[in-house]
Amino acid sequence: MNKQILNYLTTPIKAAPLAVFRVIFGLLMLYTTLRFVGQGWVEKYYIVPQFHFKYYGFEFVESLGVYTYLLYLISFLAAIGVTIGYKYRLSILIFFLSFTYCELIDKTYYLNHYYFVSIISFLLIFLPANAYFSIDAFQNKKIAFHKIPRYNIFVIQFMLSIVYFYAGLAKINSEWLFNAMPLKIWLPSRYDLPVLGQLFQLEWVHYVMSWSGMLYDLLIPFLLFNKRTRTFAFVLVVVFHVMTRVLFPIGIFPYVMICATLIFFDASFHEKIITFIRKSFNLKNTQEQAVLEWKPSFRKKTLAVFFIVFFSFQLVFPFRYLLYSDELFWTEEGYRYSWRVMLMEKGGYVQFKVVNPTTDKWFYVENQNFLTEYQQKQMRIQADLILEFAHYLEDYYQEKGISNPEIYVDSFIALNGRTSKRYIDPNVDLTKVKDTWQHKNWILPFNEKIYGF
Repeated sequence: MNKQILNYLTTPIKAAPLAVFRVIFGLLMLYTTLRFVGQGWVEKYYIVPQFHFKYYGFEFVESLGVYTYLLYLISFLAAIGVTIGYKYRLSILIFFLSFTYCELIDKTYYLNHYYFVSIISFLLIFLPANAYFSIDAFQNKKIAFHKIPRYNIFVIQFMLSIVYFYAGLAKINSEWLFNAMPLKIWLPSRYDLPVLGQLFQLEWVHYVMSWSGMLYDLLIPFLLFNKRTRTFAFVLVVVFHVMTRVLFPIGIFPYVMICATLIFFDASFHEKIITFIRKSFNLKNTQEQAVLEWKPSFRKKTLAVFFIVFFSFQLVFPFRYLLYSDELFWTEEGYRYSWRVMLMEKGGYVQFKVVNPTTDKWFYVENQNFLTEYQQKQMRIQADLILEFAHYLEDYYQEKGISNPEIYVDSFIALNGRTSKRYIDPNVDLTKVKDTWQHKNWILPFNEKIYGF
Protein backbone atom coordinates (compact mmCIF):
# COMPACT_ATOMS: atom_id res chain seq x y z
CA MET A 1 0.00 0.00 0.00
CA ASN A 2 2.78 2.42 0.95
CA LYS A 3 4.60 1.54 -2.26
CA GLN A 4 1.46 2.25 -4.30
CA ILE A 5 1.04 5.64 -2.62
CA LEU A 6 4.72 6.46 -3.21
CA ASN A 7 4.47 5.45 -6.86
CA TYR A 8 1.35 7.59 -7.29
CA LEU A 9 2.93 10.65 -5.71
CA THR A 10 6.30 10.39 -7.46
CA THR A 11 5.10 9.51 -10.98
CA PRO A 12 6.14 12.31 -13.36
CA ILE A 13 3.22 14.23 -14.87
CA LYS A 14 3.09 17.40 -16.94
CA ALA A 15 3.95 20.57 -15.02
CA ALA A 16 1.41 22.78 -16.78
CA PRO A 17 -1.23 22.69 -13.97
CA LEU A 18 1.29 23.97 -11.40
CA ALA A 19 2.57 26.63 -13.80
CA VAL A 20 -0.95 27.92 -14.48
CA PHE A 21 -1.72 27.85 -10.76
CA ARG A 22 1.39 29.97 -10.15
CA VAL A 23 0.36 32.51 -12.78
CA ILE A 24 -3.25 32.77 -11.58
CA PHE A 25 -2.23 32.94 -7.92
CA GLY A 26 0.27 35.67 -8.69
CA LEU A 27 -2.28 37.70 -10.67
CA LEU A 28 -4.86 37.41 -7.90
CA MET A 29 -2.31 38.55 -5.35
CA LEU A 30 -1.40 41.51 -7.55
CA TYR A 31 -5.07 42.44 -7.66
CA THR A 32 -5.70 42.01 -3.94
CA THR A 33 -2.61 44.07 -3.07
CA LEU A 34 -3.67 46.92 -5.34
CA ARG A 35 -7.24 46.65 -4.08
CA PHE A 36 -6.18 46.88 -0.44
CA VAL A 37 -4.18 50.03 -1.12
CA GLY A 38 -6.74 51.52 -3.50
CA GLN A 39 -9.60 51.09 -1.03
CA GLY A 40 -7.63 52.97 1.63
CA TRP A 41 -7.56 49.92 3.89
CA VAL A 42 -3.82 50.17 4.63
CA GLU A 43 -4.36 53.51 6.32
CA LYS A 44 -7.70 52.51 7.87
CA TYR A 45 -6.55 49.19 9.33
CA TYR A 46 -2.84 49.64 10.01
CA ILE A 47 -1.98 53.33 10.30
CA VAL A 48 -4.97 55.05 11.93
CA PRO A 49 -5.56 52.67 14.90
CA GLN A 50 -3.54 53.53 17.98
CA PHE A 51 -3.83 49.99 19.27
CA HIS A 52 -3.60 46.62 17.49
CA PHE A 53 -4.81 43.26 18.78
CA LYS A 54 -2.02 40.67 18.68
CA TYR A 55 -2.04 37.02 17.76
CA TYR A 56 -0.99 34.68 20.54
CA GLY A 57 2.73 34.05 20.14
CA PHE A 58 3.17 36.88 17.63
CA GLU A 59 3.00 39.83 20.01
CA PHE A 60 6.33 41.05 18.60
CA VAL A 61 4.73 41.91 15.23
CA GLU A 62 4.28 45.67 15.24
CA SER A 63 2.58 48.07 12.87
CA LEU A 64 5.04 49.82 10.60
CA GLY A 65 2.85 52.91 10.42
CA VAL A 66 3.13 54.73 7.11
CA TYR A 67 5.89 52.28 6.10
CA THR A 68 3.20 49.63 5.76
CA TYR A 69 2.77 51.00 2.24
CA LEU A 70 6.36 49.93 1.57
CA LEU A 71 5.48 46.44 2.77
CA TYR A 72 2.59 46.34 0.33
CA LEU A 73 4.89 47.54 -2.45
CA ILE A 74 7.24 44.68 -1.63
CA SER A 75 4.29 42.25 -1.75
CA PHE A 76 3.25 43.69 -5.11
CA LEU A 77 6.71 43.34 -6.64
CA ALA A 78 7.05 39.83 -5.23
CA ALA A 79 3.67 38.88 -6.72
CA ILE A 80 4.93 40.05 -10.13
CA GLY A 81 7.95 37.78 -9.72
CA VAL A 82 5.68 34.86 -8.82
CA THR A 83 3.39 35.50 -11.80
CA ILE A 84 6.12 35.56 -14.43
CA GLY A 85 8.34 33.04 -12.62
CA TYR A 86 11.30 35.38 -12.22
CA LYS A 87 13.61 34.58 -9.31
CA TYR A 88 10.64 32.55 -8.21
CA ARG A 89 11.94 31.07 -4.95
CA LEU A 90 12.94 34.46 -3.64
CA SER A 91 9.74 36.07 -4.92
CA ILE A 92 7.37 33.59 -3.28
CA LEU A 93 9.37 33.65 -0.03
CA ILE A 94 9.23 37.45 0.10
CA PHE A 95 5.54 37.43 -0.77
CA PHE A 96 4.75 34.92 1.97
CA LEU A 97 6.70 36.89 4.58
CA SER A 98 5.36 40.33 3.62
CA PHE A 99 1.73 39.23 3.18
CA THR A 100 1.73 37.21 6.40
CA TYR A 101 3.40 40.01 8.33
CA CYS A 102 0.61 42.39 7.32
CA GLU A 103 -2.01 39.88 8.47
CA LEU A 104 -0.25 39.39 11.81
CA ILE A 105 -0.32 43.10 12.65
CA ASP A 106 -3.89 42.97 13.96
CA LYS A 107 -5.97 39.92 14.89
CA THR A 108 -9.14 41.95 14.39
CA TYR A 109 -8.93 41.40 10.65
CA TYR A 110 -8.52 37.63 10.69
CA LEU A 111 -10.28 35.97 7.77
CA ASN A 112 -10.10 32.38 6.61
CA HIS A 113 -9.09 33.41 3.11
CA TYR A 114 -6.12 35.44 4.37
CA TYR A 115 -5.02 32.38 6.31
CA PHE A 116 -5.53 30.31 3.15
CA VAL A 117 -3.36 32.67 1.07
CA SER A 118 -0.57 32.46 3.65
CA ILE A 119 -0.74 28.66 3.66
CA ILE A 120 -0.71 28.36 -0.14
CA SER A 121 2.14 30.85 -0.53
CA PHE A 122 4.06 28.92 2.15
CA LEU A 123 3.53 25.62 0.31
CA LEU A 124 4.61 27.17 -2.99
CA ILE A 125 8.03 27.91 -1.49
CA PHE A 126 8.74 24.18 -1.58
CA LEU A 127 7.29 23.44 -5.04
CA PRO A 128 9.02 23.83 -8.44
CA ALA A 129 6.30 26.09 -9.81
CA ASN A 130 8.91 27.80 -12.00
CA ALA A 131 9.96 24.60 -13.76
CA TYR A 132 7.66 25.33 -16.70
CA PHE A 133 6.44 28.47 -18.47
CA SER A 134 8.60 30.87 -16.48
CA ILE A 135 11.45 33.30 -17.00
CA ASP A 136 13.56 31.18 -14.66
CA ALA A 137 13.05 28.10 -16.85
CA PHE A 138 13.87 30.15 -19.96
CA GLN A 139 17.10 31.48 -18.46
CA ASN A 140 18.25 28.31 -16.69
CA LYS A 141 17.76 25.02 -18.50
CA LYS A 142 18.86 23.11 -15.40
CA ILE A 143 15.59 23.90 -13.62
CA ALA A 144 13.39 23.66 -16.72
CA PHE A 145 11.13 20.59 -16.78
CA HIS A 146 7.91 19.85 -18.63
CA LYS A 147 7.18 16.96 -16.26
CA ILE A 148 7.47 16.93 -12.47
CA PRO A 149 6.57 14.39 -9.74
CA ARG A 150 2.81 14.31 -9.12
CA TYR A 151 3.09 15.28 -5.44
CA ASN A 152 4.00 18.85 -6.43
CA ILE A 153 0.47 19.29 -7.76
CA PHE A 154 -1.23 16.94 -5.32
CA VAL A 155 -0.24 18.96 -2.23
CA ILE A 156 -2.18 21.97 -3.57
CA GLN A 157 -5.15 19.77 -4.45
CA PHE A 158 -5.05 18.17 -1.01
CA MET A 159 -4.90 21.53 0.78
CA LEU A 160 -7.92 22.74 -1.17
CA SER A 161 -9.73 19.51 -0.30
CA ILE A 162 -9.05 20.05 3.42
CA VAL A 163 -10.48 23.56 3.24
CA TYR A 164 -13.66 22.38 1.56
CA PHE A 165 -14.17 19.17 3.54
CA TYR A 166 -13.54 20.77 6.92
CA ALA A 167 -15.88 23.62 6.03
CA GLY A 168 -18.49 20.94 5.34
CA LEU A 169 -17.82 19.12 8.59
CA ALA A 170 -18.22 22.40 10.46
CA LYS A 171 -21.69 22.80 8.96
CA ILE A 172 -22.84 19.49 10.42
CA ASN A 173 -24.28 21.09 13.51
CA SER A 174 -27.77 21.59 14.89
CA GLU A 175 -27.73 25.35 14.34
CA TRP A 176 -26.91 25.13 10.64
CA LEU A 177 -28.97 22.09 9.67
CA PHE A 178 -31.98 22.10 12.01
CA ASN A 179 -32.39 25.83 12.67
CA ALA A 180 -31.02 27.14 9.35
CA MET A 181 -28.94 29.57 11.36
CA PRO A 182 -27.51 32.03 10.56
CA LEU A 183 -28.90 31.96 7.00
CA LYS A 184 -32.36 32.50 8.43
CA ILE A 185 -31.10 35.87 9.68
CA TRP A 186 -28.95 36.86 6.72
CA LEU A 187 -30.93 35.85 3.65
CA PRO A 188 -34.15 37.84 4.28
CA SER A 189 -32.08 41.04 4.37
CA ARG A 190 -31.25 40.53 0.67
CA TYR A 191 -34.82 41.31 -0.40
CA ASP A 192 -33.45 43.82 -2.91
CA LEU A 193 -32.03 41.13 -5.22
CA PRO A 194 -34.08 40.50 -8.38
CA VAL A 195 -36.10 37.24 -8.19
CA LEU A 196 -33.88 35.77 -5.47
CA GLY A 197 -34.86 38.48 -3.00
CA GLN A 198 -38.39 37.13 -2.80
CA LEU A 199 -37.23 33.53 -2.48
CA PHE A 200 -34.96 34.47 0.41
CA GLN A 201 -38.01 35.43 2.44
CA LEU A 202 -39.19 31.80 2.45
CA GLU A 203 -38.09 29.65 5.37
CA TRP A 204 -37.81 26.44 3.36
CA VAL A 205 -35.27 28.17 1.11
CA HIS A 206 -33.12 28.84 4.16
CA TYR A 207 -33.07 25.13 4.97
CA VAL A 208 -32.41 24.10 1.38
CA MET A 209 -29.42 26.44 1.18
CA SER A 210 -28.10 25.30 4.56
CA TRP A 211 -28.20 21.62 3.63
CA SER A 212 -26.95 22.30 0.11
CA GLY A 213 -23.99 24.26 1.45
CA MET A 214 -23.03 21.44 3.78
CA LEU A 215 -23.30 18.77 1.08
CA TYR A 216 -21.42 20.92 -1.42
CA ASP A 217 -18.44 21.43 0.88
CA LEU A 218 -18.26 17.76 1.86
CA LEU A 219 -18.59 16.31 -1.63
CA ILE A 220 -16.83 18.81 -3.89
CA PRO A 221 -13.27 17.49 -3.27
CA PHE A 222 -14.30 13.97 -4.31
CA LEU A 223 -16.15 15.26 -7.35
CA LEU A 224 -13.12 17.29 -8.42
CA PHE A 225 -10.72 14.37 -8.08
CA ASN A 226 -12.99 12.17 -10.21
CA LYS A 227 -12.40 12.85 -13.89
CA ARG A 228 -15.97 11.92 -14.87
CA THR A 229 -17.54 14.43 -12.47
CA ARG A 230 -14.87 17.13 -12.62
CA THR A 231 -16.56 19.45 -15.12
CA PHE A 232 -19.87 19.22 -13.28
CA ALA A 233 -18.04 19.88 -10.00
CA PHE A 234 -16.37 22.97 -11.43
CA VAL A 235 -19.74 24.33 -12.55
CA LEU A 236 -20.93 23.84 -8.97
CA VAL A 237 -17.83 25.65 -7.71
CA VAL A 238 -18.52 28.64 -9.96
CA VAL A 239 -22.23 28.79 -9.10
CA PHE A 240 -21.58 28.40 -5.37
CA HIS A 241 -18.88 31.05 -5.13
CA VAL A 242 -20.60 33.53 -7.44
CA MET A 243 -23.72 33.20 -5.30
CA THR A 244 -21.62 33.65 -2.16
CA ARG A 245 -20.03 36.77 -3.62
CA VAL A 246 -23.43 38.23 -4.51
CA LEU A 247 -24.87 37.57 -1.05
CA PHE A 248 -21.96 38.40 1.23
CA PRO A 249 -19.13 40.98 1.22
CA ILE A 250 -16.20 38.55 1.48
CA GLY A 251 -13.73 40.16 -0.90
CA ILE A 252 -11.81 38.08 -3.45
CA PHE A 253 -12.12 34.76 -1.64
CA PRO A 254 -14.72 33.37 -4.10
CA TYR A 255 -12.47 34.21 -7.05
CA VAL A 256 -9.44 32.67 -5.35
CA MET A 257 -11.32 29.42 -4.76
CA ILE A 258 -12.76 29.31 -8.29
CA CYS A 259 -9.36 29.85 -9.90
CA ALA A 260 -7.50 27.56 -7.50
CA THR A 261 -9.91 24.72 -8.30
CA LEU A 262 -8.63 24.70 -11.90
CA ILE A 263 -5.59 22.76 -10.67
CA PHE A 264 -7.76 19.63 -10.55
CA PHE A 265 -8.11 19.64 -14.36
CA ASP A 266 -5.82 17.60 -16.61
CA ALA A 267 -2.64 19.06 -18.03
CA SER A 268 -4.15 19.33 -21.52
CA PHE A 269 -6.56 21.96 -20.22
CA HIS A 270 -3.76 24.02 -18.69
CA GLU A 271 -1.58 23.70 -21.78
CA LYS A 272 -4.40 25.32 -23.75
CA ILE A 273 -4.34 28.22 -21.30
CA ILE A 274 -0.57 28.52 -21.67
CA THR A 275 -0.85 28.36 -25.48
CA PHE A 276 -3.44 31.13 -25.37
CA ILE A 277 -1.15 33.31 -23.23
CA ARG A 278 1.80 32.65 -25.53
CA LYS A 279 -0.18 33.64 -28.61
CA SER A 280 -1.60 36.72 -26.88
CA PHE A 281 1.88 38.02 -25.97
CA ASN A 282 3.73 36.49 -28.95
CA LEU A 283 5.84 34.25 -26.73
CA LYS A 284 7.73 31.34 -28.26
CA ASN A 285 7.98 27.93 -26.63
CA THR A 286 11.67 27.16 -26.47
CA GLN A 287 11.56 24.84 -23.47
CA GLU A 288 12.97 21.34 -23.96
CA GLN A 289 11.07 18.19 -22.99
CA ALA A 290 12.88 17.38 -19.74
CA VAL A 291 11.57 15.29 -16.84
CA LEU A 292 12.19 15.99 -13.16
CA GLU A 293 12.33 12.57 -11.57
CA TRP A 294 11.99 11.79 -7.88
CA LYS A 295 15.14 10.13 -6.60
CA PRO A 296 15.57 9.11 -2.95
CA SER A 297 17.97 11.48 -1.20
CA PHE A 298 18.34 13.17 2.16
CA ARG A 299 16.81 16.35 0.74
CA LYS A 300 13.83 14.51 -0.74
CA LYS A 301 13.23 12.55 2.43
CA THR A 302 13.42 15.73 4.48
CA LEU A 303 10.86 17.32 2.16
CA ALA A 304 8.62 14.27 2.53
CA VAL A 305 8.82 14.52 6.32
CA PHE A 306 7.99 18.21 6.10
CA PHE A 307 4.84 17.55 4.06
CA ILE A 308 3.76 14.76 6.42
CA VAL A 309 4.17 17.02 9.45
CA PHE A 310 2.53 19.96 7.70
CA PHE A 311 -0.58 18.08 6.63
CA SER A 312 -0.83 16.20 9.91
CA PHE A 313 -1.03 19.58 11.59
CA GLN A 314 -3.65 20.81 9.11
CA LEU A 315 -5.75 17.69 9.72
CA VAL A 316 -5.53 17.70 13.52
CA PHE A 317 -5.33 21.35 14.57
CA PRO A 318 -8.93 22.26 13.60
CA PHE A 319 -10.17 19.71 16.14
CA ARG A 320 -8.44 21.37 19.10
CA TYR A 321 -11.83 22.79 20.13
CA LEU A 322 -12.60 19.34 21.56
CA LEU A 323 -10.17 20.12 24.38
CA TYR A 324 -12.45 22.87 25.69
CA SER A 325 -15.51 22.25 27.80
CA ASP A 326 -17.98 24.96 26.77
CA GLU A 327 -19.79 25.64 23.50
CA LEU A 328 -17.45 26.53 20.64
CA PHE A 329 -19.71 29.16 19.08
CA TRP A 330 -19.96 30.87 22.47
CA THR A 331 -16.34 30.91 23.62
CA GLU A 332 -14.69 30.61 20.17
CA GLU A 333 -11.88 28.64 21.79
CA GLY A 334 -10.41 26.73 18.88
CA TYR A 335 -12.56 28.52 16.32
CA ARG A 336 -9.89 30.22 14.21
CA TYR A 337 -7.76 28.27 11.71
CA SER A 338 -10.37 25.51 11.44
CA TRP A 339 -12.12 26.53 8.18
CA ARG A 340 -15.35 27.48 9.96
CA VAL A 341 -16.76 29.88 7.43
CA MET A 342 -19.74 32.15 8.25
CA LEU A 343 -21.37 29.75 10.71
CA MET A 344 -22.83 32.18 13.22
CA GLU A 345 -24.27 35.61 13.76
CA LYS A 346 -23.11 37.33 16.93
CA GLY A 347 -23.79 40.79 18.25
CA GLY A 348 -22.37 42.14 21.45
CA TYR A 349 -22.11 44.91 23.99
CA VAL A 350 -19.08 45.53 26.18
CA GLN A 351 -18.29 48.24 28.71
CA PHE A 352 -15.05 48.46 30.65
CA LYS A 353 -14.94 49.70 34.21
CA VAL A 354 -11.66 51.03 35.61
CA VAL A 355 -11.29 50.98 39.39
CA ASN A 356 -8.61 52.80 41.36
CA PRO A 357 -7.90 50.36 44.23
CA THR A 358 -6.34 53.10 46.33
CA THR A 359 -9.36 55.43 46.34
CA ASP A 360 -12.12 52.98 45.27
CA LYS A 361 -13.14 55.52 42.65
CA TRP A 362 -14.14 54.15 39.27
CA PHE A 363 -15.23 55.23 35.80
CA TYR A 364 -16.33 53.72 32.49
CA VAL A 365 -14.08 53.69 29.43
CA GLU A 366 -15.14 55.24 26.14
CA ASN A 367 -13.96 52.47 23.79
CA GLN A 368 -14.13 54.73 20.74
CA ASN A 369 -11.33 56.84 22.17
CA PHE A 370 -8.95 53.91 21.66
CA LEU A 371 -10.40 51.66 18.96
CA THR A 372 -11.78 52.01 15.46
CA GLU A 373 -15.40 51.10 14.80
CA TYR A 374 -14.44 47.76 13.27
CA GLN A 375 -12.11 46.90 16.14
CA GLN A 376 -14.92 47.62 18.59
CA LYS A 377 -17.34 45.45 16.63
CA GLN A 378 -14.98 42.47 16.68
CA MET A 379 -13.92 42.95 20.30
CA ARG A 380 -17.51 42.86 21.58
CA ILE A 381 -17.89 39.21 20.58
CA GLN A 382 -14.42 37.71 21.15
CA ALA A 383 -13.16 37.03 24.64
CA ASP A 384 -9.45 37.08 23.83
CA LEU A 385 -9.81 40.55 22.32
CA ILE A 386 -11.69 41.75 25.41
CA LEU A 387 -8.91 40.44 27.62
CA GLU A 388 -6.16 41.98 25.52
CA PHE A 389 -7.85 45.37 25.51
CA ALA A 390 -8.27 45.17 29.28
CA HIS A 391 -4.50 44.75 29.65
CA TYR A 392 -3.93 47.65 27.28
CA LEU A 393 -6.19 49.80 29.48
CA GLU A 394 -4.28 48.63 32.53
CA ASP A 395 -1.00 49.88 31.05
CA TYR A 396 -2.59 53.07 29.76
CA TYR A 397 -4.09 54.15 33.06
CA GLN A 398 -0.99 53.19 35.00
CA GLU A 399 0.86 55.70 32.86
CA LYS A 400 -1.91 58.19 33.71
CA GLY A 401 -1.12 57.80 37.41
CA ILE A 402 -3.47 55.04 38.63
CA SER A 403 -1.37 52.47 40.47
CA ASN A 404 -2.40 48.87 39.64
CA PRO A 405 -5.84 49.69 38.23
CA GLU A 406 -8.50 46.99 38.25
CA ILE A 407 -10.43 46.37 35.04
CA TYR A 408 -13.91 44.83 35.07
CA VAL A 409 -16.24 44.35 32.15
CA ASP A 410 -19.97 44.30 31.48
CA SER A 411 -20.38 42.11 28.43
CA PHE A 412 -23.43 40.64 26.68
CA ILE A 413 -23.70 38.58 23.49
CA ALA A 414 -26.61 37.49 21.31
CA LEU A 415 -25.84 34.30 19.36
CA ASN A 416 -27.82 33.32 16.26
CA GLY A 417 -30.94 35.29 17.10
CA ARG A 418 -31.11 34.35 20.79
CA THR A 419 -31.70 37.00 23.41
CA SER A 420 -28.46 38.45 24.70
CA LYS A 421 -26.75 36.79 27.65
CA ARG A 422 -23.98 37.97 29.92
CA TYR A 423 -20.69 36.85 28.44
CA ILE A 424 -17.85 37.71 30.83
CA ASP A 425 -17.93 37.31 34.60
CA PRO A 426 -18.33 40.93 35.79
CA ASN A 427 -16.64 40.13 39.12
CA VAL A 428 -13.33 39.11 37.57
CA ASP A 429 -10.54 41.68 37.48
CA LEU A 430 -9.16 41.02 33.99
CA THR A 431 -5.78 42.51 34.87
CA LYS A 432 -5.22 39.36 36.96
CA VAL A 433 -5.98 37.08 34.00
CA LYS A 434 -3.39 35.99 31.46
CA ASP A 435 -4.24 34.65 28.03
CA THR A 436 -3.22 31.01 27.60
CA TRP A 437 -4.29 27.93 25.65
CA GLN A 438 -6.31 26.80 28.66
CA HIS A 439 -10.08 27.17 28.94
CA LYS A 440 -11.14 30.70 29.79
CA ASN A 441 -13.15 30.01 32.92
CA TRP A 442 -13.96 33.72 33.27
CA ILE A 443 -16.31 33.32 30.30
CA LEU A 444 -19.74 32.53 31.73
CA PRO A 445 -21.20 29.18 30.57
CA PHE A 446 -23.56 29.05 27.60
CA ASN A 447 -25.89 26.48 29.24
CA GLU A 448 -27.19 25.29 25.87
CA LYS A 449 -25.95 22.50 23.65
CA ILE A 450 -25.21 22.92 19.97
CA TYR A 451 -24.64 19.48 18.52
CA GLY A 452 -22.17 18.77 15.74
CA PHE A 453 -18.52 18.86 14.73
